[in-house]
Amino acid sequence: MRRVLFVCTGNICRSPTAEGVLRGLLSRTGLHTAVQVDSAGTHDYHVGEPPDERAQTHARRRGYELSELRARQLESADFARFDLLLAMDRGHLGILQRQCPGEHRHKLRLFMDFATASDVPEVPDPYYGGPEGFEQVLDMIEDAARGLMAQLNDHLRVST
Repeated sequence: MRRVLFVCTGNICRSPTAEGVLRGLLSRTGLHTAVQVDSAGTHDYHVGEPPDERAQTHARRRGYELSELRARQLESADFARFDLLLAMDRGHLGILQRQCPGEHRHKLRLFMDFATASDVPEVPDPYYGGPEGFEQVLDMIEDAARGLMAQLNDHLRVST
């Protein structure tokens, strides 16, 4: 079992979208039993709330369901619990690096490192923009999620 945690600021736009997209792709390929996926925020602004309605609407149009997800804040135990902690942008990565015990720092990455069709290093925050921002974020997340799945699939094949 591999465990992946997506991290953004409040856990209502980018990281739950990434969680929902990766879960959906894993389910479609039969890998959902081999990979645990979660998301969290660096801040406690929205703890207990569902993802932003706009994020849910745009994700649903592409076949991803986010409505059951609830925002939570990153916990210190997450660094040991997860195999990969994927930050949506460099600011989140910096926060993770400052909070992470040394023995787990190798688990920290930018999510867009896994993208294959884009060389943009960060997923922009769509919160203050319009619908096109949520679509752009979904395009980027789907790209990076497919790249991540390929690496996870390779790892799972090697370890079995």
